[in-house]
Amino acid sequence: MQYLSRFITKYYKIIATVWCALFIIFAYFAIQIPGQLKGDGFKVNGDHQAVMNELTEEFGLPAETIFVVFDNVKDVDIKATLQKIEEVKEIDSIQSPLKNSELHKKNISYAILNFDNTIEDMAIVVPKIRDKINNKQGITITGGSVISSDLNTASQKDLANAEAIGLPIAVLVLLLAFGSVVASILPIVIGIITVVSAFGILSMLSGQFDLSIFIMNIIPMLGLALSIDFALLFINRYREERLHSTIQQAVQTTIQTAGRSIIFSAFCVMIGLGAMIVIQVEIFHNIALGGTIAVFLAVVASLTLLPASILLLGDRLNKWTIIRVKPNSESRWRNFATLVMKRPVTIAIISLIILGIGIVPVKDMKLTIPTMDALPTSYDSRTSFEKLQKEFNLGKNSTVYLLAEREDGWDSKAGLNAILKLQKALQNDDLVLDVKTIFTESKINRVEDWQQSMENLSASEQLKPLKETFIHDKQLFIPITLDAKGASTKAQDWVRKWSDKDLNMNFKLGGEAKFNQEIFDEISNKIVIALSIIIISTFFILMLAFRSVLIPIKAILMNIIGLSSAFGILVYIFQYGSFGIEEGTIVLIIPVITFCLVFGLSMDYEVFLISRIQEEYEKGASNTRATIDGLTSTSKIITSAALIMIVITGAFAFTDVMPVKQIGVGIAIAIAIDATIIRLMLVPSLMKLLGDWNWWMPFQKKNRK
Repeated sequence: MQYLSRFITKYYKIIATVWCALFIIFAYFAIQIPGQLKGDGFKVNGDHQAVMNELTEEFGLPAETIFVVFDNVKDVDIKATLQKIEEVKEIDSIQSPLKNSELHKKNISYAILNFDNTIEDMAIVVPKIRDKINNKQGITITGGSVISSDLNTASQKDLANAEAIGLPIAVLVLLLAFGSVVASILPIVIGIITVVSAFGILSMLSGQFDLSIFIMNIIPMLGLALSIDFALLFINRYREERLHSTIQQAVQTTIQTAGRSIIFSAFCVMIGLGAMIVIQVEIFHNIALGGTIAVFLAVVASLTLLPASILLLGDRLNKWTIIRVKPNSESRWRNFATLVMKRPVTIAIISLIILGIGIVPVKDMKLTIPTMDALPTSYDSRTSFEKLQKEFNLGKNSTVYLLAEREDGWDSKAGLNAILKLQKALQNDDLVLDVKTIFTESKINRVEDWQQSMENLSASEQLKPLKETFIHDKQLFIPITLDAKGASTKAQDWVRKWSDKDLNMNFKLGGEAKFNQEIFDEISNKIVIALSIIIISTFFILMLAFRSVLIPIKAILMNIIGLSSAFGILVYIFQYGSFGIEEGTIVLIIPVITFCLVFGLSMDYEVFLISRIQEEYEKGASNTRATIDGLTSTSKIITSAALIMIVITGAFAFTDVMPVKQIGVGIAIAIAIDATIIRLMLVPSLMKLLGDWNWWMPFQKKNRK
């Protein structure tokens, strides 16, 4: 760190120039990022994806579908609209309500636009269709790709709204901490540069993998919060050093001291982000990669661009001081710390009771994969889909696609018998409403009758198209309708049960229920591994850092308790429908993302607090005195840093996209609990109760002055 500090103070002008050049390059690529986002990231390479690809290529099933909804629209206008839509060359086929009575009910009709798998980006097609409709009254479009496109648009609006709310409040918090306008704005500038640069790098890498629309919110949320937090820590320490050192010496000392804390904090966050990679779901990989880039840039900017900027500004860092920060404002924190030391049992019990009350709702947590309800009701794609659900029972049942392969084909008697046997087994299942095969659709009930019909020239000509619908070479396709929604536990249990059955043939299942089951199973099967990586890595890092066994154990347990309480409050707000929020469910990814991110972030406060306590303890102070001194000296900076984090992430509570709202609120609540109840009350109480045992380490003698 000494070499780095000397290098930066010597070449700070070059460093600032390089950053300016890089920022321009990254900004050029960053503005392209919205057009490179594809889908919500809920994607796993499993049987569902393989089956759907095969059905599209071999059996002609649409790869994508868009619904055109007509509400109180005359037939002549429906016809004219569909004629215009036909001009969109990417459309493979159109099912019109004028030719299919099942697509018309009361005053509502809908057309189905089918697309094959040659289209790489449906986001390009959606605006073309909307241009053809030209905002005509009563005509809207909906469907998966339309909802994804609208989620992208909503995410961009949410980002702008969150920044408009969060950044001014963050400036105010920094102003209260520093008193100077320049010192308060500098961390914001560093944060913006970090986020724009992260988007630029992601844009450059976008050709290698698909980027989820949710990174538009998560990357700024993480990048801004961490950059500002790091800058707050850095500038605070620099101003302390500047009281008795030159500008260059103060910067060098700050890099060597605060710089270590910044690197350690970032490393803890990266562990949490990196652990998500073991979960083979695209959105976790997106967040892990994008988050790691943002954290890395936040560290680099804080240790290079920030000190370079301070050296360029000199004492102008304190320009436009409008609030005089009292240097002796520690007395209130010392009084609070002394109170905690006097009544550790009482405060520990009160803290645990408060946290326990927060944990209670966790038992009712319901996790789901976000669908169109992630969108606000102001979007036509959501309201139109809800109309289809209401009038046509769309989504009430779900379809599972069975794709089987037989080496000898299906035309032989044995092959046909296998089809009929499978059909009957499916029909006998209580959850199955309908099964379609060559036998059900031809009204032929026996293998012998089918074979005889195929030997008859005229009958075989009629049956051939039907056969090609369900059989292609060695592959058999059977659509199965379940009496359950695709997102329901019933449907997931059904595909899980049938996927494990021995049907004497090679087969795979696809469809919404299979898709949901694969996502849920992948997360539930890998979450223990991810959490184990985080917990074990954190334990050994803290053990080596503090040369103690009990401190890392306490830190991990406190984090788990605090996060559990945060999840309970999240259930209370979003699932119970509190504070004006509509009753709903918790998005499946929220607990995982919140745990992985906050576990790392909270270690920043833990390390900052315990390291100061350890420093005093090793100087010869008693455990109680060291805890009081450590709490007194760090409480203000921990509170300010946490408040910045809460403001930046909590601003997303005022956004419209539900998963983003839940992530923002979840992180803000978890940080608030950690920085107050955990860090200022529970941790020091336990430090007092355990006394010198806090610093116990086997086979190691403590060196105290």
